[in-house]
Amino acid sequence: MSVKVIQPGLLSLLQDGGRLGQHRIGLTNGGPLDPEAFHTCNRLLQNPEGSTAIEVSFGGLQLEAQVDTFICLTGAIMTLRINQQEQPRWEVLPVTAGDSIHIEFAEQGCRGYLGIAGGFDVEPSFTSTATVMREGIGGLNGDKLAAGDVLPCPAGEIRQRLYLEEHLQPKYEDITTVRVIPGYQQKHFNRYQQRRFFSHGYTVSDRCDRMGYRLEGPAIECDIEGILSEGICFGAIQIPADGQPIVLLNDRQTIGGYPKIGAALSLDCARLAQLRPGGQVHFAPITQHAAHNALHLANSFQQRLTFKERRA
Repeated sequence: MSVKVIQPGLLSLLQDGGRLGQHRIGLTNGGPLDPEAFHTCNRLLQNPEGSTAIEVSFGGLQLEAQVDTFICLTGAIMTLRINQQEQPRWEVLPVTAGDSIHIEFAEQGCRGYLGIAGGFDVEPSFTSTATVMREGIGGLNGDKLAAGDVLPCPAGEIRQRLYLEEHLQPKYEDITTVRVIPGYQQKHFNRYQQRRFFSHGYTVSDRCDRMGYRLEGPAIECDIEGILSEGICFGAIQIPADGQPIVLLNDRQTIGGYPKIGAALSLDCARLAQLRPGGQVHFAPITQHAAHNALHLANSFQQRLTFKERRA
């Protein structure tokens, strides 16, 4: 009962909900860069929350089913084909042993999530199956998927053919606004530098990965060159010596010594992680109170999100 990797694509990683509570031993979170698409995939498949799925970056993944089961693809616009026939995304689809599954390269966005009924059956490492290549943990061997890998999965129990209506599916653009909660080091950036940061656009550089997104644009100056290394939160926006912001994401280091102008709202980090090199980013300040409200509203929307069922 498994799925075999024929071609792994540019970067395909097994991810669950993330490796939480392990910073004290130097391990970062991992987990999906776009939690909304990841969790919706598992909800559509009626899987337990956080079940292991494949995060497909940029596309190119080809698999062969070796068991009768159900799959679902969410996230970036990547054409999905089963036995060369194009299939809908954001929908639960049956596959049978011997079927080929092909995810083509992304047309918009860059992170897709391929889930399977019951989730992939992978042994946890430090409480999680999330793959963090820098640390060599999670997944099958702490590394990205490779041709010939065999991904165990449970027997495919019958699933409702649920789907998410198109008007409710997220829209992925080449430009996004990231809301920023100020941090205690913001005082080290004078008012002119803060205005400069929030009033200009930045471009996603080609040095963007699961650790963080390096941006290119107007350089930001700080009145301190470095700080004693300290814990780094998800979404922290570091300003290194060259003045070019780095937004730290799931696979970030657990400590660092660059000054930080603030932290990106977690909701917006998902949209940022869907940008490809050349994408445009604008920053907007937000209070802690407004950030809490935004998170509560987003959680409420997800809880109220309902699916349709495809009838045979």
